Amino acid sequence: MTRTVRFHEHGGPDVLRLEDLEVGPPGPDEVLIRVEAIGLNRAEVLFRSGDYIEPVKEFPARLGTEAAGTVEAVGSRVTGFAPGDPISVIPAFSMNDHGVYAERALVPAHAVLHRPDGLDAITGAAVWMPYLTAYGALVEVGGMRAGDTVVLTAASSSVGLAAIRTARRVGAVPVAATRGRAKREALLRAGAAEVIVTDEEDIVERVRAITAGRGAELVFDAVAGPGVVDLARVTAPGGTLLLYGAVSGRATPYPGFELGMPALNMRTYTVHETTGDPERLRRAEEFVRSGLLTGAFGPVVDRCFELDAIAEAHRYMEAGGQVGKIVVTVGG
Repeated sequence: MTRTVRFHEHGGPDVLRLEDLEVGPPGPDEVLIRVEAIGLNRAEVLFRSGDYIEPVKEFPARLGTEAAGTVEAVGSRVTGFAPGDPISVIPAFSMNDHGVYAERALVPAHAVLHRPDGLDAITGAAVWMPYLTAYGALVEVGGMRAGDTVVLTAASSSVGLAAIRTARRVGAVPVAATRGRAKREALLRAGAAEVIVTDEEDIVERVRAITAGRGAELVFDAVAGPGVVDLARVTAPGGTLLLYGAVSGRATPYPGFELGMPALNMRTYTVHETTGDPERLRRAEEFVRSGLLTGAFGPVVDRCFELDAIAEAHRYMEAGGQVGKIVVTVGG
């Protein structure tokens, strides 16, 4: 038996239950892992509450797509992994099929990466989703180049912080946007060239001033909602506005008509565009590994919780005060 987090209905953090379940052996294309740390993501909060882009197909439901641990067993068609290997699990599957909020979990082999030497479990559970998301969106889709200005909303999130470092590594200029002044210094320390406090400053005026009126070649937005109109205003002609989240919970207009049909590329992005494409994933993995090796990349872990406190960890994420990643440790 293994302790596994499930929920039997949509709702707040209190619907999460820690239950004893049989795991069973891995299927032909699966890996059985002993989970040591879990990286929390906002997608799990939305899945639990019934607001995610993918609905729950059946209750009770599981949670979690990002973790680090050790291989316990592999399926008959799995190659390249063996019991005892330290690994990370990346978001490359549906939570309707698998979940890593558990002491032991079955996951598809294509969602497992070897953990680089010297990378502990907490780091291994906190680093991949943010950097795969940032790299996939900004480099693969957005074509980010040296000298580009990149405006980042929700910049204190784990993805926002990874995007700052990804932009720096490419030679681009990361401009971080955050609602309150409390996170300003942390964002500057993380490498932001400029920080815009949107509760106090006009983002349109600030970006135009920073870019000498040109606008930003890329805008990477996790908030969506009515604010995309101003983000479109600060996107340079021919630039790209990438939406990778909808934290606002409000309807998102298409600003092109309101702004007089500018030369604006606006599209959504999810990390599955990277993790679901073998060639993109190969390039992304090498990009992140090289950054880890040189010290240019690394996770920012805000706080760790134990598995018994999973509901508290979800409440903490919903409060929105963290800077970086929330990690849940499992066992030892």
